[in-house]
Parts: sequence; structure tokens; C-alpha cells
Amino acid sequence: MTGLVLKLAPKERVLINGAVIENGERRSRLAIMTPNAHILRLRDAVHPDEVNTPVRRVCYIAQLVLSGDAEWDEAKVQLLRGIEQLSQALTDHDSRAQLALATSAVIEGQTYQALKALRSLLPREERLLAATGA
Repeated sequence: MTGLVLKLAPKERVLINGAVIENGERRSRLAIMTPNAHILRLRDAVHPDEVNTPVRRVCYIAQLVLSGDAEWDEAKVQLLRGIEQLSQALTDHDSRAQLALATSAVIEGQTYQALKALRSLLPREERLLAATGA
């Protein structure tokens, strides 16, 4: 079986191609067979009021594509520019690896995978900002 498999907790919500879907009372698995479907777990969504750091800003751009609120062509340029800016600040090996994954995903049009790689940088960014007192 190919495609994306979502494992949903009870009552978990997910946005698929603009439609909010809520899981029932039990855990379940959904296999998304349509290539390039726009999918966003709402528990992973960044609220607009929380877009206050560099990594969150870039994640939010990807999220807007997945929610259908941004056009891919314009967002792709912004994502690549944002990833490049992040690569100037996040120079450790692990961050560079995630940024490389995000870049490849953007180039291949895989917005969900780009968001996933970028989200992995959020804890590191939080630690760095806490250490600098920002």
C-alpha cells in the first residue's frame, strides 16, 4: 500500500483538502491514496497569534498551503527564502539536515514533508531563544 497513513487519536481533527474531519471515539488509521493531497493535523497547526519566531513563520507559510489559503507558486518562493534565512542561523549538523530535507520537499512539491521537517526545528529554536533571552 502506498500513500500517507494517518493514525488518529479519538476526537482528533485533521484538515484534508480544505475539509475538517474529526475522528470518532476510537483510534483509527486513514490511508490517503490521492497524491499531493493537502493534509494538516490540527493539533500541529500554528495559530496566527503564535507566528512570532523565524521557524514558526516558515512553518506557517507551509501550513497556509496545506489549508488552501496560499497559492503554491508564491509560497514556494517564500518557503525557500525562509529556509535559506534559517540556514544562516541554525548551523549545527542536525538543523542543517532538517533544513536540507525541508528544501528537498519544497522543491519536490511535498508541502507536508517540508512542514514536518521544519516543525522538528521548533524545540531547538525554543532552546536557542531561551538561552539568548529573546
